[in-house]
Amino acid sequence: MIVAIPVKGNFGLESEIEQHFGRTRYFAFVNIENGEIKDVNIKENPYEEHGIGDLPNFVKKNNAEIVIAFGMGERAIEMFNSFGIDVITGASGKIKDVLEMFIKNSLVIDQSWKEKGDFGHEHHDRD
Repeated sequence: MIVAIPVKGNFGLESEIEQHFGRTRYFAFVNIENGEIKDVNIKENPYEEHGIGDLPNFVKKNNAEIVIAFGMGERAIEMFNSFGIDVITGASGKIKDVLEMFIKNSLVIDQSWKEKGDFGHEHHDRD
């Protein structure tokens, strides 16, 4: 399974999750097989300015089955769901730690992520 995660930098598994999916500079595409992290591929976000669907389509083209993020606009979540890609929001920290918890089904998520920052505002629905 491939998990996509928006990250702040190109630091492999030590990369931190970006707070806002639509503003990320990099995406980590992590292959998980049999409960183990097999490899991580960090790709630069090809859309400095993105339109509706650009980022979900980019993630889909990289064969992700799950997206783990901190915050994300409702339109992006809906688009991922329409592609059959599950979305987990409210995750933060180093991707290595987040993925280890995800694999063990013990991922701690911040249920109040929408209240932090500027999520849910109209101009972010374009993610």
